[in-house]
Amino acid sequence: MAETDTKETRPLPRLAARAVALPLGRGLTDLAVLPVRLPDVPAWIGGELTREVAQRRLFPWIAVAFGLGILLFFQAEEPSLAAPLAGGILSMAAAWLCRRSFVAMALLIGLTAVFAGFLAGGLRIRAVDAPVLARTTIASVSGFIETVEERGQGRRLLLRVAKIEGVPADATPRYARVTTRAGDHLAPGQFVNAKARLLPPPQPAWPGGYDFGRDARFREIGAVGSLLGTAKVLEPPEGRPWLLAAAARIDAARNALTERIASAIGGPAGGVGAALVTGKRGLIGEPTNDVLRAAGIYHIVSISGLHMVLAAGTFFWLIRACLALFPAAALLWPVKKIAALAAMVGASAYCVFTGADVATERSLVMTLVMFGAVLADRPALSIRNLSVAALLVLVREPEALLGPSFQMSFGAVAALTAVAPLLSRIGASDKPATPLGSALRWTARRGIGLFATTLVASLATAPFAAYHFQTVNPYGLIGNALALPLVSIVVMPAALLGVLAYPFGLDRPVWQVMGFAVNRVLDVSAWVGGIDGASLTVPALGLAALALMSAALLLLTLPASSLRWLAPLPMGAGLAVATPNRYDVFIDREGAGAAIRHAGGMLTLVGRPSDFVTEQWLRADGDGRRAGDDSLRREARCDRGGCVVEGADRHSVAFVQDIAALEEDCHRATVILTKLKAPPRCDAGLVIDREALAARGAMTLRFLSGDRVEIRSVRKGTEIASLARAEIPPTPETKNRPQAVRPVPEQDLPEGDVSSDEPD
Repeated sequence: MAETDTKETRPLPRLAARAVALPLGRGLTDLAVLPVRLPDVPAWIGGELTREVAQRRLFPWIAVAFGLGILLFFQAEEPSLAAPLAGGILSMAAAWLCRRSFVAMALLIGLTAVFAGFLAGGLRIRAVDAPVLARTTIASVSGFIETVEERGQGRRLLLRVAKIEGVPADATPRYARVTTRAGDHLAPGQFVNAKARLLPPPQPAWPGGYDFGRDARFREIGAVGSLLGTAKVLEPPEGRPWLLAAAARIDAARNALTERIASAIGGPAGGVGAALVTGKRGLIGEPTNDVLRAAGIYHIVSISGLHMVLAAGTFFWLIRACLALFPAAALLWPVKKIAALAAMVGASAYCVFTGADVATERSLVMTLVMFGAVLADRPALSIRNLSVAALLVLVREPEALLGPSFQMSFGAVAALTAVAPLLSRIGASDKPATPLGSALRWTARRGIGLFATTLVASLATAPFAAYHFQTVNPYGLIGNALALPLVSIVVMPAALLGVLAYPFGLDRPVWQVMGFAVNRVLDVSAWVGGIDGASLTVPALGLAALALMSAALLLLTLPASSLRWLAPLPMGAGLAVATPNRYDVFIDREGAGAAIRHAGGMLTLVGRPSDFVTEQWLRADGDGRRAGDDSLRREARCDRGGCVVEGADRHSVAFVQDIAALEEDCHRATVILTKLKAPPRCDAGLVIDREALAARGAMTLRFLSGDRVEIRSVRKGTEIASLARAEIPPTPETKNRPQAVRPVPEQDLPEGDVSSDEPD
């Protein structure tokens, strides 16, 4: 049965109807004496659920239940596979036994999907289980180069590791991602040997921040770092695996085409144009990235849903148009299905050529499901098809549910699918019009449609952008409305034509035409990004706020009935709890530095954390300053022994770098932060030293009332501790010792006195 709303609905069986029509409570029936008749809410819900079943709209909730099981898995601690497997089998059997009760059967099927999602997470973890480097290591490493990516100051390599000197074979990572400044002679497929500085994949910069270590685990990357010196190209001890050889040839072709496009276009537009075609973003400079982000159109340089739809749509339109030129083919052949099949093949080839990145593969699955519906004579764009695509993606990559790419892409498509019937009626009219009137009407409909779809997609993805990136682009609507027509009408068709002309050596003029359009996109981005307030930094959303807003999006897009009107309830609750989630102290995972809130309410920086970590802290706090801002260090009183910051509520935080300064700071500071080993007799309220950092990783502190502090850490979760000073009896050596007074000059620590261990 079609999923579109109809006036006639098929009622539930009588038993199921009685089950969903829940009775009112006795207390509510007493309100019947009021002059205003209250609506029968349970009866209304029962009627709307009947309509949902008649419209076959319960299936999308299976994907939601499957995702819930995945979320539960990632919250669990060392779960076994036996429990979800047994639970899934039992709930499935119970659903079969309860098949005469529609409600019970539906609930049990949903429970089965939850167990299946939990099981999928466990199976995925075991499938990618690979060694991770235990500690920082400087050693000789050898292996195959799988991919090479050009960077601004060198190259980044993905190595399939064969051996790391001094590391046992069973502890050797499968893959390592390294950078090099002397890699012009390196190419995919080569077997190389070089001395390298390798580290374990870094954990989040703060609890709740981006977890590169988790993403690296699912990509089987067990080490990151840089090559020291020049890598030597050697003959492999064994033959090259055929899959590696094929992947190497594809990556080499991508690099050659990237260089061809960048050189033909030139300038910043060359790097953007190359990324639009090949997915290689290394040639895009950081200033260009900032311009695209400020305008809210950075998504165009990531090969994902937009590119896949445009590429597949171009294949579909070209094949269908060419076949339509031949009357016999148009009348006798299923032209639409042939074009859909060609679009599926073309989209798959495009995915492989662009590197089959995670986001690209998800977009490919969605595209294949949509065109598969065309082959089956079903509507291509529907919530049911979107649910099938989501299930396929999550079965293969359960971890995708935690990332912004999946959440934003499926959220945007779900919202657009839900409002598609409404958008199709915009500007529609049965009245005849002149050719000029028809052209104007067509232009107006396309313009209003583009504005409306951009608005809907922006609103649907805003909570996820705020949660993951702590940024909001109020004028992204303008940037997308002005830039996407150029991308859709000029850039992507030119890209397809350029790829076809590339083997003949006739592609340069095509790339130059595409470069003209890309330059206009950058001009639009610069103009929009230059508007005051174009890019706003907001404090990190809490998990509860994101969950409620996600529930609102699901209620707004999945139901076909008036149950959609329930969406404002979780949305309002999400906005109510979306208060700034600020912390008083951010602590680097290795103790290289910290960001401390001073009495004025802003963060001040001590030590030398990396710029990347610093900007992660600032964005989490809703602070729009950059890592090099001079104001970040004005409120810290520093000398060569460390720094002291006076915070709110009379709490002082000391960042200690010299063992000689520890004794004094232990007596006067509320909190001690140091990567040294603190003495056991330190009487500060809270001491975070080398041992605490090793046990907890990156941390945040929030001062609570009653001399308590909330400690959130990457490894140990949330703890509540007391800031009351320890009563330490004096020893004969310290009883009569005079207290030294440290100078506290109002200046920063010299640049060369502290080094950061952050990898490039």
